[in-house]
Amino acid sequence: MESSNENIVIVGGGIAGLSLALALHRLGIRSLVLESSESLRVTGSAFNTWTNGWRALDALGIADSLRSQHYQLFRHIVTSTTSGVVTAKVSYGEHEVRCVKRRVLLETLANELPSNTIRFSSKVVSIQTSGYLKVVHLADGSTFMAKVLIGCEGVNSIVARWLGFNKPSFTKRFGIRGFVQFKENHCLNQEFLQFNGHGYRYGIVPCDATNIYWFFSFSPSNQEEELLQNPMKIKEFVLKNLGQVQDHIKTIFEETKVEDIICSHLRYRPPWEYLWGKISKDNVCVAGDALHPMTPDTGQGACSALEDAIILGKCLSEVFSPRSSKKQDKTKAEEHKRIETSLKKYAKDRKWRAIDLITTAYFVGFIQQSDGKVISLIRDKVMAPFLAKLRLKAAQFDCGSLWT
Repeated sequence: MESSNENIVIVGGGIAGLSLALALHRLGIRSLVLESSESLRVTGSAFNTWTNGWRALDALGIADSLRSQHYQLFRHIVTSTTSGVVTAKVSYGEHEVRCVKRRVLLETLANELPSNTIRFSSKVVSIQTSGYLKVVHLADGSTFMAKVLIGCEGVNSIVARWLGFNKPSFTKRFGIRGFVQFKENHCLNQEFLQFNGHGYRYGIVPCDATNIYWFFSFSPSNQEEELLQNPMKIKEFVLKNLGQVQDHIKTIFEETKVEDIICSHLRYRPPWEYLWGKISKDNVCVAGDALHPMTPDTGQGACSALEDAIILGKCLSEVFSPRSSKKQDKTKAEEHKRIETSLKKYAKDRKWRAIDLITTAYFVGFIQQSDGKVISLIRDKVMAPFLAKLRLKAAQFDCGSLWT
């Protein structure tokens, strides 16, 4: 069985884990990524990447490559599916917004990393403490001794549980996501189209000239929940509940292959858990969905994971960068203390950002998906532009460059 010592072990090879590994690599720091899957986890279709996400991608040095493969979106249009009337048009102005294909991002990140950075088929089953190190045990019997352990393995993070966080709460809403590729130009404008109806909310976002990402969120009845086990039934359910929309919108859903549709519970971490919970403890911390699982209503899940990577990378560079290492001859105790301090700095930086994003996303989702007559009326007549602008506010964050 394999056993080795590592400075930094990252659990999870998704967006947060690979982005952090690349941030560290840019800073001259080696890390090891333990990914439970046999290959890159490229499911999940696509996701909106807002200005704050592009700032982080610029810091990683891969933004221009991704820009060349994805449309820039220029405005957000909200339509009521009960009346068919447009309720809001919000220009993105100076904001940069693109819908990025998950596969393209993960492959771009992986290709920028040294070949021995990612270890696939590496499921973490337990974590122990041995002196100043964390011992990471894998399902295949292998063990890794880490000076720093970082959980980036999503909403069911074993590292987050080690830190004392509860499992994320279920919102009683489900999210259906789909991805469709047309043989010819789909002819959609470069816009984010959102539709609100009686308890349903869905959106359509072009990635490029032929690829379209869409989502559909709702709170199912017991009978509807049973249908979610059958992909064909899921597609039929979506088509049945599109409301009053034009035929070319329906065609997008009709043309989506069943195998390109996924359905999942929408979960979040209650903001108050951060008031007494610990994002970091000793030489362990979390990032990405392991840190701040949130509903997708502001499109900030992936963007905030990219922010985490840049900020955590800079904090760890204070201990592990070649320049920092040459400055001090540290004892193990001194080094461990510096690690703990750097992670506390990261945790302090991200705590209130996580609270803000989770709260905003939950509020936006609650209002947009409400089935109540009064709230629906207020939403469509008054709040639609305000809710759309909340996304732009969340996207103003600047994580800075890796060297500042």
